[in-house]
Amino acid sequence: MNDIRRSILWVVFGLSMVLIWDKWQIHNGQKPTFFPASAVTAPAPVAGPTPAAADASLPAVVGSAAVSGETPAGAPAAAAVRHEISTDVLKLVFSSEGGSVIEAQLLKHAEATGSSEDQEDKPFTLLTQSATSTYVAQSGLIGGSFPTHKTPMTLVPGATTLADGQNELQVRFESAEVGGVKLVKTYTLTRGRYDMTVQHEVVNNSGQPVSPQLYLQLVRDGNKLSSETPFYSTFTGPAIYTEAQKYQKVEFADIEKNKTDFEKTATDGYVAMVQHYFATAWVLGDGVLRNNFARKIDNNLFAVGAITALPVLAPGQTQSVQTRLFVGPQAEKVLETITPGLELVKDYGWLTILAKPLYWLLEKIHGYVQNWGWAIVLLVVLIKAAFYWLNASAYKSMAKMKAINPRIMEMRERLKGNPQQMQQEMMKMYREEKVNPLGGCFPILIQIPVFIALYWVLLSSVEMRNAPWLGWITDLSSPDPYFILPVVMAVTTMIQTALNPLPPDPLQAKLMWMMPLVFSVMFFFFPSGLVLYWITNNVLTIAQQSYINNRMGVPLKFTMPFDLFKGKPAAK
Repeated sequence: MNDIRRSILWVVFGLSMVLIWDKWQIHNGQKPTFFPASAVTAPAPVAGPTPAAADASLPAVVGSAAVSGETPAGAPAAAAVRHEISTDVLKLVFSSEGGSVIEAQLLKHAEATGSSEDQEDKPFTLLTQSATSTYVAQSGLIGGSFPTHKTPMTLVPGATTLADGQNELQVRFESAEVGGVKLVKTYTLTRGRYDMTVQHEVVNNSGQPVSPQLYLQLVRDGNKLSSETPFYSTFTGPAIYTEAQKYQKVEFADIEKNKTDFEKTATDGYVAMVQHYFATAWVLGDGVLRNNFARKIDNNLFAVGAITALPVLAPGQTQSVQTRLFVGPQAEKVLETITPGLELVKDYGWLTILAKPLYWLLEKIHGYVQNWGWAIVLLVVLIKAAFYWLNASAYKSMAKMKAINPRIMEMRERLKGNPQQMQQEMMKMYREEKVNPLGGCFPILIQIPVFIALYWVLLSSVEMRNAPWLGWITDLSSPDPYFILPVVMAVTTMIQTALNPLPPDPLQAKLMWMMPLVFSVMFFFFPSGLVLYWITNNVLTIAQQSYINNRMGVPLKFTMPFDLFKGKPAAK
């Protein structure tokens, strides 16, 4: 491999790292480091008819006592009572304070991951309210003296468990009257579903017209997830989706600094709270004007939500607003059935256009083999087969370069005092041997986005969580407990590097060996599914490159690094 090719490769590699780092920053809700995007101007409020008294008051009420969590004046004080409600997939705890959902356990997902057995039978807890952690779903009325999420509510007697053969379960809360206004919340839970219909009925029993506004919010602390590592990161925090601006993540740090940037006014979309593998979301119907907000409400406590104005209610009148609340895993096919764009909480970043078809194919393969580990292996095999001829041209070029590399190094040593003649002689040799120094670069570069997209598919898919492969690998989302896969990964990476021709420059040759080793060390902390994917790719690459080298008559010699680090020329 000559200096020109090596220099171009380093430039391409450096630029790729810069671009990948910027996209990584954006994926995790942070500002890009090298190519900051220009600020997006918030769109003007939606034109057209709006409910009376809605537009003028909406921006102001986001900071009101009701939404911030303070008890409004005139609200009766009472000790909160917990009410447990269960379906086949959810165990929810509602509070009599506002009829809010203060705890949610996902019965089909275990709390523990990996080889841990101490919490094997305990379901995963998503929503919670304790002294150390807060993550709840709330709703209420503002715009006057109305019931809020702090107002005591009474559970209407009825079933609290979804019985066998029963498809739906209704849970109804009724508030005390505040200012002559009563709020009734009816949660309708369906068998096998993580989303529920929440109907808000506002009853005006006062003697005068009222103009309430309904708010929906998700409140959680800003604590980091225990599953986060220094080597790979996933986004945790609020997200807002509108048809105009699409999926917009909001970093907790930006809320702290009051530097949030998302569409404030819309007539569609949802507000969500996202973490690795799981999410919650409030969804209002399309065509309903709402103001979205994301704000800090206390020390290390944040809220994301939406506010919509109801029409003026005359004395004795009732008005209903139907919403949906999702609390569950980021299962892509399920999310797509709830509301447009909700599947984007499973965030593939900037390679979504490639990642979604790869996930579809991975799921289809799993449908046949019924094992996510073997599905990963077969998917990589299919991708390598699809790129076989493209890879073949690259490996042929590399084989030719390796075959003539000793001659190039001899010529470099002979003509090191005459760089111009050395360059002319190298170009002449390339023409005679019909070698393109860049022939092995571009075919490989074309495939990089596909494998990065597959990386995000495996990292983001909740199906990998507690999914076994074989033997000691009982969870593809956790690191290998015995580090067997990372060691195999390191060995295959070394073999793959040894099959390639070394650059003539000793420093570049050392870097060529050091970078794969450093890269392999990172995989000791990566999920097993990701390591399995890279091992499969490495093994197939080694097999194809060895086969092509053999067909072209290039001896299967490994270029080993030991002499390089002793200051001696490496064997060719």
